[in-house]
Amino acid sequence: MNLRPPYALCGILLALATGAHAQTFPDKPIRLVMPFPPGGASEGVARPITQKAGTALGQNIILDPRPGASGAIAAELVAKSPPDGYTLLMATSALFSILPGLTPNLPYDPVKSYAPVSRFVTLNNVLVVHPSLPVGNVKELIALAKRRPGQLNYASAGNGSTFHLAGEMFKSMAKIDLVHVPYKGGAPAQIDLIAGQVQVLFDSLSTGLVPIRAGRVKVLAVTTRSRSPVLPEVPTVAEAALPGFEVSGWFGVVAPAGTPPAVVAKLNAEIVRALAAPDVRERLLGMGHEVSGNTPAEFAAFISAELAKYSKVIKDNHIRAD
Repeated sequence: MNLRPPYALCGILLALATGAHAQTFPDKPIRLVMPFPPGGASEGVARPITQKAGTALGQNIILDPRPGASGAIAAELVAKSPPDGYTLLMATSALFSILPGLTPNLPYDPVKSYAPVSRFVTLNNVLVVHPSLPVGNVKELIALAKRRPGQLNYASAGNGSTFHLAGEMFKSMAKIDLVHVPYKGGAPAQIDLIAGQVQVLFDSLSTGLVPIRAGRVKVLAVTTRSRSPVLPEVPTVAEAALPGFEVSGWFGVVAPAGTPPAVVAKLNAEIVRALAAPDVRERLLGMGHEVSGNTPAEFAAFISAELAKYSKVIKDNHIRAD
């Protein structure tokens, strides 16, 4: 005798279980897996948002740094986690827009492996150099690199990062030879620039602002389409020397694919509300970021568009991972 319920009944039971889970979610702390070490731009963005959203949800959202393999370790961990809303990924432009075009056979699919929740911010990035480097603007940096091919190096937050792409585009468009030095995050790269171990760095404005204002590094340009309101006197790379140059990053949050839509919607509602809170918004704007909360559907469309955009940039500029 077959006691197994009919398929229709199975579907009803599953829907009821999913609905019950969404109603009680969250009943324990949530983990946000971070692809970079502590102390970088991603932590500075995530912490005020998760503190505000966690309070509203009634549970702590714990930041869990899992750096390595240009962020792929964190991405794979979350892609293979239970789709229950308790393990999330700090999504980045590097992981979702750039690394897939640079590295074949990644252990995750930027579109199929995740359920997008919301974008956090759009990042303003800067081109900075060590103060000892005898250049005062982008054209002088290019001229120096042409006189000393292969003798200058630039640091980035890692292979496949937005900063790596910015550096490779800069090299390609300026027709110069800089040596790429990848780090496991922006914080250690910045430390070595300040120490004079590397000469050039493509960095986030949020983490670069303090050493810029302290005179510990010299800012030459921003890498985005328009000037930053935080540093309005600093030109873009495009207007300073290389018309058409533009590289901007972003941070957001995704859940594993298959996470119940009601859970995703609940997370989205509190994250977007946190982003709109005056204290959080003011803090993020003060870092030089643009606040970018959106719906799961809008974020999914954005991820697909960014992936297509940067895959073309990588192909057209013959950019390769080191």
